[in-house]
Amino acid sequence: MSKKDQLFELVRGNPYISQQELAAQLQLSRSAVAGYLANLTKDGRILGRAYVLPDRSPFICIGGANIDRKLRSKGPLQMGTSNPVSQYESYGGVARNIAENLARLGAATRLICAVGDDAAGQSLLTQADSVGIDVAASLHVSGALSGSYTALLDDAGELVLAMAHMELCESLTPAFLVSRQQQRANAMMTIADMNLPLDSMQLLLDEANVNCTPLVVVAVSQPKMTRLPEQLTGLRLLILNNAELEQRHGHACATHDEMIAAGRRLQAQGVQDVIITLGEQGILFSDSNRGDAWTFCAAVPVESTAVVDVTGAGDAFVAGVCWSLREQPDDLPLACHRGQQLAAITVKTTATVAQQLHSSLFNEEILCNPI
Repeated sequence: MSKKDQLFELVRGNPYISQQELAAQLQLSRSAVAGYLANLTKDGRILGRAYVLPDRSPFICIGGANIDRKLRSKGPLQMGTSNPVSQYESYGGVARNIAENLARLGAATRLICAVGDDAAGQSLLTQADSVGIDVAASLHVSGALSGSYTALLDDAGELVLAMAHMELCESLTPAFLVSRQQQRANAMMTIADMNLPLDSMQLLLDEANVNCTPLVVVAVSQPKMTRLPEQLTGLRLLILNNAELEQRHGHACATHDEMIAAGRRLQAQGVQDVIITLGEQGILFSDSNRGDAWTFCAAVPVESTAVVDVTGAGDAFVAGVCWSLREQPDDLPLACHRGQQLAAITVKTTATVAQQLHSSLFNEEILCNPI
């Protein structure tokens, strides 16, 4: 193999490798390495700085990464007293969960998050790297504790209460995101969760409006709906549940018609499409490729006895939708169905992200009804 091809293989293995490291491994001068890189760029085999390979444009997932602690009651919960529980810990965070689902489906994925300099932070990044997620652009905050999410589940596996310590996400400022512009520049899709500060969300919207890279925003809780800008021009897709939708608009949405009306107001504010998740009931979503049409899609059936833990199901849904839109960008009904399939798999496992994922698991039987 020629030195040029050897260099290309090193870059393929680590797109962030430095010229000094390349020179040392190949026993070349820095000037020789620079010459080879220039030739590879001219040939179209890499795309300039950061040595981006043209066939591996990744999903860029930006937002929360933390340790999940799940406590599940061994019987009916009783308030105001001690309840026997089982405990399970795993890696979590909305952006991180979405990234792991995508990576396990075989997609090139890059995670931009913030972690502390503690053991939890190192463990989060090591595990992400082990499943194929590129974490080189993430932020390390000295002296800080990494994020945590503690969920209390009832004896049926349904979420009762969750407590999130996500302060490090405040470090994902516009200035930080600009400092990672090179690592974000070749995204085939950007997925951001709303742990990001409001001005960072605005930056991503402004960029998407200019560069036309699809941007998907995922709501994470009712309190953090204040982080969604008023104007949403540039946003390809907003995914939120009905409680978050109500928080945005300040009134109850009890019927499908009321939810659709609120969703259309979001579209009037600039977002192309909206998905409203309704848990085991299914989803409502707009489809701008069919004018102003909205569709209801029933949830993929899961026997109640098969439900182990609902934590992570929503993130799996988002990953399935985004993975499908990469393959067929104009088929949102198919994307929603695939997202529901991934969510149905996830609720049957104790892990926040199902471990045995592959793209061939999807079937194409869609149970959606236009409204």
